Amino acid sequence: MKMEAGLVEQRRDIVEHVNDRVISKKKVRRRPSSLPLKRKIPVCLALQQLYSCCKKVFKGPGFVPPPQDVQSLCTILDRMKPEDLGLSRDLQFFKTEGSVKENPRVKCTTIYKCQNFSLVLFFLPASAVIPLHNHPEMTVFSKLLLGSMHIKAYDWADPVAVENGKQPSPLRLAKLKANDVFTAPCNTSVLYPTSGGNIHAFTAITPCAVLDVLGPPYSKEDGRDCTYYKDSLYASSDGKLIDLKDNKDSYGWLEEIDVPEQSKMDGIEYLGPRIIETAN
Repeated sequence: MKMEAGLVEQRRDIVEHVNDRVISKKKVRRRPSSLPLKRKIPVCLALQQLYSCCKKVFKGPGFVPPPQDVQSLCTILDRMKPEDLGLSRDLQFFKTEGSVKENPRVKCTTIYKCQNFSLVLFFLPASAVIPLHNHPEMTVFSKLLLGSMHIKAYDWADPVAVENGKQPSPLRLAKLKANDVFTAPCNTSVLYPTSGGNIHAFTAITPCAVLDVLGPPYSKEDGRDCTYYKDSLYASSDGKLIDLKDNKDSYGWLEEIDVPEQSKMDGIEYLGPRIIETAN
């Protein structure tokens, strides 16, 4: 009996020691409650399908996916739900009660990244802004998972659209492609190197979560650095300013600017479903 009691006591000590280690490990990994991510969860079929499709679709720098591949990716993204990435409307981040902070910062986390493509999640508090910026030589799929946001997007105008072949330097003429509010769930938007609204800006109406698929990713070393712009109304030959809010076929002057303060983001650890990398 004394031997059995000793064994029981020894086992109790081992269990308490293991529990102490587990608790300590959890304390190290605990994230602040304000972050819009839950704990790590197992593999998600939808995310794994997205990864596999991206591996087949994106071939590297200079490659633009053909229409059938674009449709394949859009089909997968259109079906994705916040829960597929470990998100929930019940998370504190997405609750709109309380006052809106002044100049709230955007948070981002990289789900996966390789030379050919990357999967990135952006979290925008209400009134947060991702300033007007471009995606050089990139094809980008954006899926709004949660919330409502205003999107303004431009493409560079064809040279013949510039009256008399002149435009004031350092301004460059761009055609407005989007100037609307989008609310999840909605279809995936796609931009291309020279079309689809390659230069865009996001303004969160409510707290938002956006999944971006970038092919290829930004790379300063490879000439794909992010450039920021400010826009102004386009004046026609009679000097009349066109209201961009009322005219989707209008133009604007874009001027390159230094990296704005609003573009700075807080990187956070990705705690959603993991991706299993495959050889093919």
